[in-house]
Amino acid sequence: MTDERDNRRGGYGADDGDNAAAAQRPSGKRSARRGRSASSGASDTGSIATIDRSTREAKSGRADRERSRNPFVRLFKFLREVIAELRKVIWPNRKQMITYTTVVLVFVVFMVAFISGLDLAFIKGVDWLFG
Repeated sequence: MTDERDNRRGGYGADDGDNAAAAQRPSGKRSARRGRSASSGASDTGSIATIDRSTREAKSGRADRERSRNPFVRLFKFLREVIAELRKVIWPNRKQMITYTTVVLVFVVFMVAFISGLDLAFIKGVDWLFG
């Protein structure tokens, strides 16, 4: 699979070698949408989004079936999907976990000290002002 931005494999700007590649950078789906909307006039009625009645009825029927299913079946399906998603996770190794935990704990200790210092300063300031 090649990347559109890869100059080595015949992407944009591969043959000219100058900075014209920056001007030709693809901007994704937005440019296609702009091109379509710019080429079609404002009087074009094809740009109005409509839902086909048969599609809407089919979707509502499917939603009714989903609600009427056994709650244990739905729970089992949910747990299977959770397990499938957890298999996709890239878990940190022991060294990374220790590093991340240390960073979080140091940050929490720093923030507790900072907030406590501000609290003490405000207490002293209010006591001096009204005391």
